[in-house]
Formats: sequence, structure tokens, C-alpha cells
Amino acid sequence: MNNHRTIKNIEQELIDDFSLFETWEEKYEYLIDLGKKLAPLDPAFKTEEYKIKGCQSSVWIHSFAKDGFVYFEGDSDAIIVRGLVGLMITVMNGQPAKEIVEAPLEFINTIGLSSHLAQTRSNGLRAMIKQMKMDAGAWQVNAENKTVE
Repeated sequence: MNNHRTIKNIEQELIDDFSLFETWEEKYEYLIDLGKKLAPLDPAFKTEEYKIKGCQSSVWIHSFAKDGFVYFEGDSDAIIVRGLVGLMITVMNGQPAKEIVEAPLEFINTIGLSSHLAQTRSNGLRAMIKQMKMDAGAWQVNAENKTVE
């Protein structure tokens, strides 16, 4: 039996979770909690190579592929942004590369996040998503090349 939760399933769970909160203060607290749940990122990945360009805060994302799925680890020096990192890792972690690349991630608008983030944070979130999708695309190409060999 396949217990794999799709990106769509996870997005819906997050939409449901965010709908439980009435104020944006409560939603930000939930976001901060997501960030607190992130596993510590190995300092070896807190380098320029893994730093997301376009973020005002320092954000690092490391990805790796295993058994056809892409995994992400990340961190930020800002508490809300760390929550955004946690949010995106929750959605994309352990998913097939193709699904990550193609995911429209509509839940961001549905929960109202895009309209409640400062412009700099919104730009940073877009940069983070872009990098995660690029990483997934690279892992997808890498996997396709291995099957050709």
C-alpha cells in the first residue's frame, strides 16, 4: 500500500491548519512553530554555495536525492523566514523531483500568505521556491541520465 502524501495532500492539510487561526498574529505563531521544528542544519551547508540569493535574511537550503525522492534541509537567521523555510520543506520534502518542479504551490495564495508578507519576504519566498524547484530539476536530470547509462 502506498502511503506517499502528495504535494496537493500536504497543501490541503496546511490550508486546513491555517484556517483554524482567526488572526494573522496566530498564523505567524504557527509559521514560527514550523520553523522551530526544523532539524538543525549542518554548518557545512551554511555557506555561500547553499545560500539563497534574493533573500534579505540569510537562508540556506541543501537538497539531496534518495530512492527517487528529493529531500531538503534548511535554515535561516530570521525567525519568520525560518518558518517559511519550514513551510516549504513540509510541502516539498520527500517528493518525486518531477512533482516538485511542476507543483503550482497555490496554497500560498489560498492561505493568504502572499498578501501578508512584506515585499522583501515575499521576494525571498519566491527565490527559495525557485531554488528548491531548480534543485529538484537537477536531481531529475541526474536520475534520468543514470537510467540512460
